[in-house]
Amino acid sequence: MNTCPWCGTPSNKTYLSVKDHFLSQECFDVLECDHCGLLFTDPRPDASVIGKYYKSEEYYSHQQNKSGFIPRLYELVKKPNLNRKVKLALGQRSVGRLLDIGCGVGDFLVAVKQRGFDVVGVEPSPDARAIAATRLGFAPLDPSALSTLPDASFDVITMWHVLEHVDDLKTEIAELSRLLEPDGSLIIALPNFKSFDATYYQEAWAAWDVPRHLNHFSPASIRTIFGETDLKLLDIQKLIWDAYYISYLSEKYLGHRLPLIRGFVTGLRSNAKARRSGMYSSLVYRFCK
Repeated sequence: MNTCPWCGTPSNKTYLSVKDHFLSQECFDVLECDHCGLLFTDPRPDASVIGKYYKSEEYYSHQQNKSGFIPRLYELVKKPNLNRKVKLALGQRSVGRLLDIGCGVGDFLVAVKQRGFDVVGVEPSPDARAIAATRLGFAPLDPSALSTLPDASFDVITMWHVLEHVDDLKTEIAELSRLLEPDGSLIIALPNFKSFDATYYQEAWAAWDVPRHLNHFSPASIRTIFGETDLKLLDIQKLIWDAYYISYLSEKYLGHRLPLIRGFVTGLRSNAKARRSGMYSSLVYRFCK
């Protein structure tokens, strides 16, 4: 019997069986917790083996200056998406200290630093940390250093598509609360398995991304989970570009012709439906203490 990684409730209820289309072609189950609503990947690779599931030249978040049409398109879309993230994170703040957990090669941190903020990054990939260091002038921290940072030392903490990768949710969320100033903001972006594109693609939905994504969230499970913490959910915002990219990857996994065009159409449909339901492919949750 498996137990929910958040609440510990026993569960063998399979929500979906999913293949790692991106890399290993291995199959995993996505289990559902009846108590808190969290979905979680089974089996969960431990820290000694999880690294091999990230070793791919197509992992664009950790790549720079790659040739080919899709990487160039990724770079083109990255700028407006980055501006949106900066606006969501900083709000009306003009100065402060920001921590970005899972900072990759530092794109977001560079943009925030240019706006006058003091920034700190955390990133598990040595290669990504090395690239970020050349751009920032200092190296991001390894995740093991997170616990050494002082209490209440950040005005803003961001996690852009990172919490789904975290094995120990309770420890991670407790650390976020510890590090955040009393009037600080926590920004967490996550895929939403209740979106139209998730329902449309089912097991081929690229944002399942097993086993790299250990946890799978919806607005309902986020409300339940964070309702048990001292972090208050302020609002939920959208990231519209993710629907197009995730739909493109899903079409590619299915082996369809013209995946870029088909993915664009599905992404368009997903965003159109989400304007009524609020269930965008990716959602940004904003919290305060």
